[in-house]
Amino acid sequence: MKRITFLLYLFSFFFALNAQILDPIKWSFSIDEISESERDLIFRAKIDSGWHLYGTELPEGGPIATEFNFESVKGAKLIGKPKADKTPTFKYDPLFDMELNWFSTDVTFTQKVQLTEKEFSIKGELRFMGCNDENCLPPTPDEFSFKGTGKPLTLAKISNNRNKEQVSESQNTITIEETTNVNKGFSGGIKPLKVSTSENEIDIWKPVIDQLNSINENSIDQESSLLIIFITGFIGGLLALLTPCVWPMIPMTVSFFLKRTKDRNKSIRDALTYGVSIVIIYVALGLIITGVFGASALNSLATNAIFNLLFFGLLVLFAISFLGAFEITLPSSWTTKLDTKADSTTGLLSIFFMAFTLALVSFSCTGPIIGTLLVQAASMGATAGPAIGMFGFALALSIPFSLFAIFPSMLQSIPKSGGWLNSVKVVLGFLELALALKFLSVADLAYGWGILDREVFVALWIIIFILLGIYLLGIIRFSHDSELQYVPVTRLFLALFSLSFAMYMIPGLWGAPLKAISAFAPPLTTQDFNLYTDNVHAEFSDFDLGMEYAQKHKKPVLIDFSGYGCVNCRKMEATVWTDKNVKSIIDNDYVLITLYVDDKTPLEQPLTIEEYGKTRTLKTVGDKWSYLQRHKFGSNSQPFYVIVDEKGTPLAPSYSYNESIENYINFLNTGLENFVKK
Repeated sequence: MKRITFLLYLFSFFFALNAQILDPIKWSFSIDEISESERDLIFRAKIDSGWHLYGTELPEGGPIATEFNFESVKGAKLIGKPKADKTPTFKYDPLFDMELNWFSTDVTFTQKVQLTEKEFSIKGELRFMGCNDENCLPPTPDEFSFKGTGKPLTLAKISNNRNKEQVSESQNTITIEETTNVNKGFSGGIKPLKVSTSENEIDIWKPVIDQLNSINENSIDQESSLLIIFITGFIGGLLALLTPCVWPMIPMTVSFFLKRTKDRNKSIRDALTYGVSIVIIYVALGLIITGVFGASALNSLATNAIFNLLFFGLLVLFAISFLGAFEITLPSSWTTKLDTKADSTTGLLSIFFMAFTLALVSFSCTGPIIGTLLVQAASMGATAGPAIGMFGFALALSIPFSLFAIFPSMLQSIPKSGGWLNSVKVVLGFLELALALKFLSVADLAYGWGILDREVFVALWIIIFILLGIYLLGIIRFSHDSELQYVPVTRLFLALFSLSFAMYMIPGLWGAPLKAISAFAPPLTTQDFNLYTDNVHAEFSDFDLGMEYAQKHKKPVLIDFSGYGCVNCRKMEATVWTDKNVKSIIDNDYVLITLYVDDKTPLEQPLTIEEYGKTRTLKTVGDKWSYLQRHKFGSNSQPFYVIVDEKGTPLAPSYSYNESIENYINFLNTGLENFVKK
């Protein structure tokens, strides 16, 4: 009972988690004493798994490189530039058409300084940009300061002892005079950034984090997201029931409970307990996975290139097994030990062990279904997704055992095991092959191989579903298939659906959006031959000007926080904004403001703000829009879409990376409906 209570507690805890601010790269600073007159300034970056930090030297036109800006240097001078303790990873990025470099594990930068006075102080800030396979953070400023004492070198000693390498390095010495702050007077917390004297413009910068969080928590999107995960899990459980590993177990297990005791009520209670045990086992699995890895780590893992490549191989292996090449089974000793344990124990514990035995015995059939379900649940971003998905899966799996125990006469009407179960397994094999391509696509985009462009992906799906339709019609057979004397009506309709779906995808070879598979196929930017050229362009790239226009024309505003180095921003623009309905709504009903958080254009006047008790100076246009996103909306990842009225008040839940066109249209329509109500 305590275990069940603990699991319920974990479930409610994970369900309640909801964080938007990401902090995957954490910096620490220290000083190493090299000699009496030399010091090393140490900048250590701790990088979360799945994220990477761009290097210090990147080509122009690419993402933002890591920069060290020394704004005040007193009592010392810098020798050379900060140097990393390891070589970065170099990869060709097809999106930018250039070779980029980054650090994917913890890295330390060292800046050498020579003392010119007994006391020294150095202040400045570093700017860095972190990305994973789903999000890119804006170039975040992080201020640093160093103080210390030592013995300065005399001019004579410097001139006599400096070697050629030091002379060469001294040519790169960076000395920037201390800057004076502007817009002083902030104290504590996050203060509004006064960009003009207009009262309306001051109000539009007012934080609305609590209002937006309230809308997000009660939004249809969040609820429907969990509902979709549950339904997906439930369907997966129904598919698992129709496999040769599970279906024959239904009459055997129910008959066992009915024969175990002459008391029919007790046998029904035992069967119901068996069904509940199945649910507990699979939900516990979802909770344990979420608890061990964490919600954010699961999401990062679900979009990690190496993980997707490994999962692609695993699904192909299972698909080949489903098609009959070989059988994947767990060691028989495992199930034997559990059977012995179930026989040697009594009461509820023996029933629990029987349920656990079912989970192990059916692994070869349920494994790929469960694995795909967990990955998809994690990638949807819902904290409780894995547990909700496993609950739906286990519920579908447990219903027949309980239902037939209550109504045992129904056992006589269920189809007997036979060749049809093998056909179900083969169909699942084809579906696993199709899903495997999705995971290969993620890895292909990350590594820039270019082997799975959109038309190649669509062509492979067309072939897979044509072969599936032909198989269902009995035109092709595998070695372990029974001969098909005639085509049952069910198989005919399934074949029609598969072949029709293949025909539906054919226009995608020439760039048709293919909304039904937009969440699976690579983005349209990878299509070599594309006849679809309709795009959406933002009217404004300045928040204040866009809001002023909205106030004059009384229109709602769609704010798009984007970035030049944001890969998923490009994906959303290519796969969602190219839809005619989305384009029509944005062009006709909204004022679209796109704000690039990595825009390096200098501000006419630097702006000083105080955020979480720390003073920061905003020097570029990108700094300004990044601060706006954090300060007003409490988020720092891109892409990030939010709908507001002309006063800056949220009208709908925020929207992040999700290539579902239907969800995006619902997001836009929700904003319009609430604007009309206001």
